[in-house]
Amino acid sequence: MRILLAGRGSQGDIYPYLRLAAELEKRGHMVTTSLPRIFEKEAKDAGITYAVQAFDDIAGMVEGVPDTKNLLEWTRRVIKNQFDEFIPLLERHDVLVAANTEFAAPSIAEYCRKPLVRTAFGPFIPGRRIPPPVLPFPKPNPVVRPALLWAALNRGLNMMVKKTLNERRRALGMEDIKDQGEHAPANADNYLLYSRYLGEIDPDWKYRWGIGGYCFNDNFPYDGKLHRRFLDFVKKDRRPTVFFTLGSCNTKKRDLFARRLFEICCEQGYKLVVGCGWWKVGAHLQDRENLFLLDGAIPHVLVFPHVDGIIHHGGSGTTHSAGRAGKPQLVLPLIIDQFYWAYRVRELGVGPGGLNIGRISKRELERKVLDLMTNRGYREKAEALGALIRSENGVLAACERIEASVSPREAEAAAANE
Repeated sequence: MRILLAGRGSQGDIYPYLRLAAELEKRGHMVTTSLPRIFEKEAKDAGITYAVQAFDDIAGMVEGVPDTKNLLEWTRRVIKNQFDEFIPLLERHDVLVAANTEFAAPSIAEYCRKPLVRTAFGPFIPGRRIPPPVLPFPKPNPVVRPALLWAALNRGLNMMVKKTLNERRRALGMEDIKDQGEHAPANADNYLLYSRYLGEIDPDWKYRWGIGGYCFNDNFPYDGKLHRRFLDFVKKDRRPTVFFTLGSCNTKKRDLFARRLFEICCEQGYKLVVGCGWWKVGAHLQDRENLFLLDGAIPHVLVFPHVDGIIHHGGSGTTHSAGRAGKPQLVLPLIIDQFYWAYRVRELGVGPGGLNIGRISKRELERKVLDLMTNRGYREKAEALGALIRSENGVLAACERIEASVSPREAEAAAANE
């Protein structure tokens, strides 16, 4: 089978696709992965076939957060480029696997008459029970029903993308779409790349959907010397260790928060490991014997089992990695679905409720950190959750779902044409 994987975003979005691509190739398929240029080295290191996107969007995100006008212009530019790039690629493949953020993917798959597996790292399927996970209030609202919130979100989505999509569809001789929020899930196999034990599912979803767990990428290259120094640091004494990271996310208050957290750890006798991420968080902190700056990417599976509590931004990948390690976690949501994962951490009882990194005082932060590190209930529930997540094999489940997206007759015909 010939498979085209198309994804954008940060490490938590791209690394699972790199892992999927490697496993699908191992299973005998021909795979092409479309990704931003900033991840070209990772693709080379993984030894997979890839195509760099001309719309190379994530590099701009690293430089700063765009305003609404620039974001709209960028979104429309991405959509136009996706039609130009993906159609020639997909015509040489049997199936398209694309993230739900690839707004042009359903139309491109429809034009090429190829099946689409539409992946998502959260419950991004409109329904009646689960509110949209991209809003700051992801929990059910006693007044506003989830269906109304989905309708409002879809209206905003249509304002962003429908005009551009329909312009390109008309140019290809296709009919206009009326509602992108309906068209996308209705014309795809919606496959959820998260754990059913950590996220929610709605049995009443009217669209075709499945779920198989997060696709952990534990195989990317890393600095072995840095990892050994990290292990030496956490094992040098019995003081509890706090891990803090914002991953690829940015906020003006990142350095102030890191300094306050460091002061609290010094006062409470904790060791602090700071995952510096894309923004070099923690680089300004005074060198102390209870501080370790993890200034390189190391698979979470080699880090999280060795710490006692994890404070992070709430990305799906980091939340799942902390969950798999069976560790209590405190979430500092900044954007998109991070508010949803902060809500789920609290609902599952594996950590305190989420914090606003820009408004919390040092006193409140200290209270939350002490709760995270000393609450036995969090630890017990986190350990139970970890056992459940470790029982899943998200990579295998995703591969099988992708393979099933093409009928045996279509797969046989495709093999005959190779």
